[in-house]
Amino acid sequence: QVQLVESGGGLVQAGASLRLSCAVSGRTFSSYAMGWFRQVPGKEREFVAAISRSGENTYYADSVKGRFTISTDNAKNTVYLQMNSLKPEDAAVYYCAAHFNKYAGGGYYYTGRNEYENWGQGTQVTVSS
Repeated sequence: QVQLVESGGGLVQAGASLRLSCAVSGRTFSSYAMGWFRQVPGKEREFVAAISRSGENTYYADSVKGRFTISTDNAKNTVYLQMNSLKPEDAAVYYCAAHFNKYAGGGYYYTGRNEYENWGQGTQVTVSS
């Protein structure tokens, strides 16, 4: 079983930056492709960004492309989401997710909620206008 703990959320003004972190423990970090999702009350959890197990490939939702960057640090078993030029519509609870794919190619990333079997508890991001 793998555990994911997000941190780094908070209240910022529009245009500011935040970096979210997700610490992964319990199993070999390099066996997992990672993703970030977000959710606001009354709406479905939506995909934000994904990174392959190898770290070579990333993919972003159109709404965050060019502003957000996903990255991993295998030495720290941590995945990050650098969020720049934040907008009020970015406000949400952000969730880290992990998909075990040790036996698949290291270049795959995943964008569907149902493709991830491990989730963190979420961290709140609030953006004031």
